[in-house]
Amino acid sequence: MVTTRTASEQRVVLRNISWQTFETMLADMGEDRASRMTYDQGTLEIMTPLLPHEHWNRLIERLIFVIGEELNLEIFPAGSTTLKRKDLRRGAEPDSSYYIRNEALVRNKSAIDLNNDPAPDLVVEIDLTSSSLNRFDIYASLGVVELWRYEESVLQIYQLQQGQYILCNNSPTFAQLPLIEIPRFLEESQRIGVMGMTRNFRNWVREHI
Repeated sequence: MVTTRTASEQRVVLRNISWQTFETMLADMGEDRASRMTYDQGTLEIMTPLLPHEHWNRLIERLIFVIGEELNLEIFPAGSTTLKRKDLRRGAEPDSSYYIRNEALVRNKSAIDLNNDPAPDLVVEIDLTSSSLNRFDIYASLGVVELWRYEESVLQIYQLQQGQYILCNNSPTFAQLPLIEIPRFLEESQRIGVMGMTRNFRNWVREHI
């Protein structure tokens, strides 16, 4: 077992964990918990986010909903819902996830089953430290079309193409908006507050659509 502690999150890695054990842990720990689990063919990582991690996650979610409002898009927030497939022996609980193009397909669902339901259209990861698992490979195998990674004031946008994530300058989900500029608004929130940042971001989106 390897334990990593930082100012933003804590991680524990367990090896030689069966799929059944992973499923049992999910059931025993329940959904009302702060920790998030990632499983990749026998290796289990448990991450507990602390305040900086959750702060940036919530601010990015706020901006995503501003974009949705301005583009008149329905968005179903799936949060850290467990995304898993037994046949792949892979599963992950993202920092946040969203259905946009496929929103109507999950609008009234109380659970997501990737054997029958589509994967989220967008997953956001606040990568303040490096995971011991290759989450890109996991999300690609699960069929997540767009992945955002925020790390050290940089937002990277990836699009799934032929089974691999390709780095993009614009968001394919949100009308090709140059959302790599989001970090400057996040930094702005430290000076003028969240509400002021939100107003400025809304004006910026309107200028670009």
